[in-house]
Amino acid sequence: MSMSKLIVSPERQASGLTPVLSITPESAGWSYVGFEVYQLNPGEKLSRATGENEVCLVLLGGLANVTTGKSSWTNIGQRMSVFEQTPPYSVYVPNDDQYELEALTKVELAVCEAPGKGNHPARLIAPGDVGVEVRGTGTTQRFIHNILPEQEPADSLLVVEVFTPEGHWSSYPPHKHDRDALPEESLLEETYYYHVKPEQGFAIQRVYTNDRSLDETLAVKDGEAVLVPQGYHPVSAPPGYQVYYLNVMAGPNRIWKFHNDPDHAWIATRQQP
Repeated sequence: MSMSKLIVSPERQASGLTPVLSITPESAGWSYVGFEVYQLNPGEKLSRATGENEVCLVLLGGLANVTTGKSSWTNIGQRMSVFEQTPPYSVYVPNDDQYELEALTKVELAVCEAPGKGNHPARLIAPGDVGVEVRGTGTTQRFIHNILPEQEPADSLLVVEVFTPEGHWSSYPPHKHDRDALPEESLLEETYYYHVKPEQGFAIQRVYTNDRSLDETLAVKDGEAVLVPQGYHPVSAPPGYQVYYLNVMAGPNRIWKFHNDPDHAWIATRQQP
Protein backbone atom coordinates (compact mmCIF):
# COMPACT_ATOMS: atom_id res chain seq x y z
CA MET A 1 0.00 0.00 0.00
CA SER A 2 1.44 3.39 -0.97
CA MET A 3 2.28 5.95 1.66
CA SER A 4 0.00 8.94 2.06
CA LYS A 5 0.88 11.99 -0.02
CA LEU A 6 0.39 14.01 3.18
CA ILE A 7 3.47 12.47 4.86
CA VAL A 8 6.92 13.83 4.00
CA SER A 9 9.73 11.53 5.12
CA PRO A 10 13.33 12.57 5.81
CA GLU A 11 16.21 11.75 3.49
CA ARG A 12 18.24 9.46 5.72
CA GLN A 13 21.46 10.04 3.77
CA ALA A 14 21.27 13.83 3.79
CA SER A 15 23.35 15.89 6.19
CA GLY A 16 25.14 19.18 6.45
CA LEU A 17 24.16 21.63 3.73
CA THR A 18 21.52 19.35 2.19
CA PRO A 19 18.15 19.43 3.97
CA VAL A 20 17.13 16.15 5.58
CA LEU A 21 13.53 17.16 4.93
CA SER A 22 12.20 19.71 2.46
CA ILE A 23 8.72 21.05 1.71
CA THR A 24 8.18 23.78 -0.87
CA PRO A 25 4.90 25.31 -2.04
CA GLU A 26 5.51 23.49 -5.33
CA SER A 27 6.06 20.09 -3.70
CA ALA A 28 3.08 20.57 -1.38
CA GLY A 29 0.78 21.90 -4.10
CA TRP A 30 -0.05 25.08 -2.23
CA SER A 31 0.90 28.76 -2.12
CA TYR A 32 2.48 29.94 1.12
CA VAL A 33 4.38 27.60 3.44
CA GLY A 34 7.90 26.27 2.94
CA PHE A 35 9.74 24.15 5.51
CA GLU A 36 13.16 22.51 5.74
CA VAL A 37 15.17 20.67 8.38
CA TYR A 38 18.96 20.54 8.46
CA GLN A 39 21.29 18.39 10.58
CA LEU A 40 24.62 20.23 10.94
CA ASN A 41 27.86 19.02 12.46
CA PRO A 42 30.09 21.32 14.55
CA GLY A 43 31.83 23.86 12.33
CA GLU A 44 29.46 23.50 9.38
CA LYS A 45 27.98 26.71 8.00
CA LEU A 46 24.64 27.05 6.23
CA SER A 47 24.36 30.21 4.11
CA ARG A 48 21.20 31.18 2.26
CA ALA A 49 19.54 34.22 0.70
CA THR A 50 15.92 34.64 1.76
CA GLY A 51 14.72 35.91 -1.63
CA GLU A 52 11.01 36.68 -1.61
CA ASN A 53 10.37 34.85 1.67
CA GLU A 54 10.67 35.79 5.30
CA VAL A 55 12.30 33.05 7.36
CA CYS A 56 12.15 31.86 10.96
CA LEU A 57 15.19 29.79 11.91
CA VAL A 58 14.28 27.56 14.87
CA LEU A 59 17.15 25.90 16.74
CA LEU A 60 15.42 22.62 17.56
CA GLY A 61 18.61 21.49 19.27
CA GLY A 62 22.21 22.66 19.57
CA LEU A 63 24.25 25.86 19.75
CA ALA A 64 25.06 28.18 16.85
CA ASN A 65 26.19 31.59 15.65
CA VAL A 66 23.75 33.35 13.28
CA THR A 67 24.54 36.33 11.06
CA THR A 68 22.14 38.24 8.80
CA GLY A 69 22.73 41.19 6.51
CA LYS A 70 22.74 43.68 9.38
CA SER A 71 22.81 41.67 12.62
CA SER A 72 24.60 38.82 14.32
CA TRP A 73 24.13 36.69 17.42
CA THR A 74 26.79 34.42 18.90
CA ASN A 75 26.48 31.22 20.90
CA ILE A 76 22.68 31.05 20.84
CA GLY A 77 20.71 27.94 21.73
CA GLN A 78 20.42 26.04 24.98
CA ARG A 79 18.51 22.78 24.59
CA MET A 80 20.15 19.81 22.91
CA SER A 81 16.85 18.01 22.34
CA VAL A 82 13.30 19.25 21.88
CA PHE A 83 12.26 16.95 24.72
CA GLU A 84 14.06 19.13 27.26
CA GLN A 85 10.85 21.17 26.75
CA THR A 86 12.56 24.53 27.26
CA PRO A 87 11.60 27.18 24.69
CA PRO A 88 13.98 27.37 21.74
CA TYR A 89 16.15 30.13 20.37
CA SER A 90 14.96 31.33 16.96
CA VAL A 91 15.97 34.07 14.51
CA TYR A 92 13.53 35.98 12.30
CA VAL A 93 15.01 37.04 8.93
CA PRO A 94 13.04 39.21 6.47
CA ASN A 95 12.83 38.74 2.72
CA ASP A 96 15.59 40.24 0.55
CA ASP A 97 18.12 39.45 3.28
CA GLN A 98 20.48 36.56 3.92
CA TYR A 99 21.63 34.45 6.81
CA GLU A 100 24.55 32.29 7.78
CA LEU A 101 24.27 29.78 10.59
CA GLU A 102 27.46 28.27 11.98
CA ALA A 103 26.99 25.15 14.09
CA LEU A 104 28.98 25.16 17.35
CA THR A 105 27.67 21.73 18.36
CA LYS A 106 25.54 19.27 16.45
CA VAL A 107 22.51 21.32 15.39
CA GLU A 108 19.03 20.41 14.28
CA LEU A 109 17.66 23.46 12.49
CA ALA A 110 14.15 24.10 11.21
CA VAL A 111 13.82 26.70 8.45
CA CYS A 112 10.24 28.05 8.26
CA GLU A 113 9.36 30.16 5.20
CA ALA A 114 6.45 32.18 3.86
CA PRO A 115 6.04 35.27 1.65
CA GLY A 116 7.65 38.42 3.06
CA LYS A 117 6.84 42.07 2.53
CA GLY A 118 9.93 43.64 4.08
CA ASN A 119 8.10 45.17 7.03
CA HIS A 120 10.27 43.85 9.88
CA PRO A 121 14.02 43.77 10.61
CA ALA A 122 15.89 40.61 11.53
CA ARG A 123 15.71 39.82 15.23
CA LEU A 124 16.54 37.20 17.81
CA ILE A 125 13.61 35.40 19.43
CA ALA A 126 15.08 34.26 22.75
CA PRO A 127 13.43 31.71 25.05
CA GLY A 128 12.16 34.55 27.25
CA ASP A 129 10.32 35.99 24.23
CA VAL A 130 8.39 32.75 23.67
CA GLY A 131 4.90 32.57 25.13
CA VAL A 132 4.43 29.38 27.15
CA GLU A 133 0.91 28.07 27.74
CA VAL A 134 -0.97 24.95 28.74
CA ARG A 135 -4.03 23.99 26.68
CA GLY A 136 -6.71 21.49 27.52
CA THR A 137 -7.35 19.38 30.62
CA GLY A 138 -7.06 15.70 31.41
CA THR A 139 -6.07 13.70 28.35
CA THR A 140 -6.31 16.77 26.10
CA GLN A 141 -3.68 18.68 28.11
CA ARG A 142 -0.64 19.71 26.08
CA PHE A 143 2.14 22.28 26.39
CA ILE A 144 2.62 25.11 23.90
CA HIS A 145 5.57 27.34 22.95
CA ASN A 146 4.36 30.31 20.87
CA ILE A 147 7.54 31.08 18.91
CA LEU A 148 6.06 33.46 16.34
CA PRO A 149 2.38 34.07 17.17
CA GLU A 150 0.21 36.64 15.44
CA GLN A 151 0.82 39.16 18.25
CA GLU A 152 4.55 39.27 17.34
CA PRO A 153 5.88 41.00 14.21
CA ALA A 154 6.04 39.11 10.91
CA ASP A 155 4.43 39.41 7.49
CA SER A 156 3.06 35.88 6.96
CA LEU A 157 4.59 33.30 9.28
CA LEU A 158 3.00 31.74 12.34
CA VAL A 159 5.26 29.29 14.22
CA VAL A 160 4.42 27.24 17.33
CA GLU A 161 5.64 24.03 18.94
CA VAL A 162 3.51 21.60 20.93
CA PHE A 163 4.39 18.84 23.39
CA THR A 164 1.75 16.10 23.72
CA PRO A 165 2.30 13.77 26.69
CA GLU A 166 1.88 10.03 26.23
CA GLY A 167 -1.74 8.96 25.96
CA HIS A 168 -2.90 12.53 25.27
CA TRP A 169 -4.52 14.23 22.29
CA SER A 170 -3.71 17.63 20.81
CA SER A 171 -4.98 19.85 18.01
CA TYR A 172 -8.18 18.78 19.74
CA PRO A 173 -11.16 19.11 19.52
CA PRO A 174 -10.59 18.70 15.77
CA HIS A 175 -10.43 22.12 14.14
CA LYS A 176 -9.76 23.55 10.72
CA HIS A 177 -8.67 26.84 9.15
CA ASP A 178 -9.17 26.36 5.43
CA ARG A 179 -11.67 29.09 4.48
CA ASP A 180 -10.77 32.72 3.81
CA ALA A 181 -13.90 33.83 5.69
CA LEU A 182 -12.84 36.30 8.36
CA PRO A 183 -13.83 37.07 11.05
CA GLU A 184 -15.12 33.49 11.46
CA GLU A 185 -12.24 31.54 9.92
CA SER A 186 -8.88 32.16 8.27
CA LEU A 187 -7.21 30.25 5.45
CA LEU A 188 -3.89 28.86 6.69
CA GLU A 189 -1.78 26.12 5.18
CA GLU A 190 0.04 24.13 7.86
CA THR A 191 2.94 21.74 8.30
CA TYR A 192 3.55 19.48 11.29
CA TYR A 193 7.15 18.35 11.92
CA TYR A 194 7.33 15.47 14.39
CA HIS A 195 9.65 14.02 16.98
CA VAL A 196 8.66 11.01 19.07
CA LYS A 197 10.30 9.80 22.29
CA PRO A 198 11.35 6.98 22.39
CA GLU A 199 12.07 7.38 18.69
CA GLN A 200 10.75 3.98 17.57
CA GLY A 201 7.23 5.20 18.39
CA PHE A 202 4.66 6.97 16.26
CA ALA A 203 1.95 9.59 16.43
CA ILE A 204 -1.51 9.29 14.91
CA GLN A 205 -2.88 12.22 12.92
CA ARG A 206 -6.19 12.31 11.10
CA VAL A 207 -6.80 14.87 8.32
CA TYR A 208 -10.37 15.07 7.06
CA THR A 209 -12.86 17.48 5.51
CA ASN A 210 -16.58 17.87 6.14
CA ASP A 211 -17.51 16.06 2.92
CA ARG A 212 -14.80 13.39 3.51
CA SER A 213 -13.30 14.02 0.08
CA LEU A 214 -10.12 14.08 2.16
CA ASP A 215 -10.13 11.60 5.03
CA GLU A 216 -6.80 10.07 6.01
CA THR A 217 -5.56 8.57 9.25
CA LEU A 218 -1.77 8.67 9.37
CA ALA A 219 0.82 6.85 11.47
CA VAL A 220 3.66 9.38 11.65
CA LYS A 221 7.20 8.43 12.62
CA ASP A 222 9.96 10.41 14.32
CA GLY A 223 11.44 12.97 11.91
CA GLU A 224 8.52 12.98 9.49
CA ALA A 225 6.29 15.90 8.54
CA VAL A 226 2.60 16.06 7.67
CA LEU A 227 0.98 18.46 5.21
CA VAL A 228 -2.39 19.92 6.20
CA PRO A 229 -3.70 21.61 3.04
CA GLN A 230 -7.28 21.68 4.37
CA GLY A 231 -9.59 20.03 6.85
CA TYR A 232 -9.56 19.05 10.50
CA HIS A 233 -6.30 17.60 11.84
CA PRO A 234 -6.27 16.13 15.38
CA VAL A 235 -3.19 14.35 16.82
CA SER A 236 -2.86 11.49 19.29
CA ALA A 237 0.21 10.35 21.26
CA PRO A 238 0.04 6.60 22.03
CA PRO A 239 0.69 5.38 25.57
CA GLY A 240 4.42 5.19 26.24
CA TYR A 241 5.40 7.83 23.69
CA GLN A 242 5.79 11.59 24.01
CA VAL A 243 5.01 13.47 20.82
CA TYR A 244 6.52 16.80 19.78
CA TYR A 245 5.59 18.80 16.71
CA LEU A 246 6.56 22.13 15.21
CA ASN A 247 3.77 23.87 13.30
CA VAL A 248 4.28 26.39 10.53
CA MET A 249 1.22 28.22 9.22
CA ALA A 250 0.72 30.93 6.60
CA GLY A 251 -2.03 32.20 4.33
CA PRO A 252 -3.45 35.39 2.81
CA ASN A 253 -4.03 36.94 6.26
CA ARG A 254 -1.76 36.53 9.27
CA ILE A 255 -4.45 35.58 11.75
CA TRP A 256 -5.35 32.23 13.32
CA LYS A 257 -9.13 31.85 13.34
CA PHE A 258 -10.20 28.23 13.46
CA HIS A 259 -13.50 26.36 13.27
CA ASN A 260 -14.14 23.29 15.44
CA ASP A 261 -15.73 20.20 13.92
CA PRO A 262 -19.42 20.61 14.88
CA ASP A 263 -19.62 16.90 15.76
CA HIS A 264 -16.96 17.35 18.45
CA ALA A 265 -17.24 21.01 19.45
CA TRP A 266 -19.09 20.02 22.63
CA ILE A 267 -15.82 18.72 24.04
CA ALA A 268 -14.46 22.26 24.23
CA THR A 269 -17.50 23.53 26.10
CA ARG A 270 -18.02 20.77 28.69
CA GLN A 271 -17.44 21.58 32.35
CA GLN A 272 -13.78 21.91 33.24
CA PRO A 273 -12.87 19.74 36.25
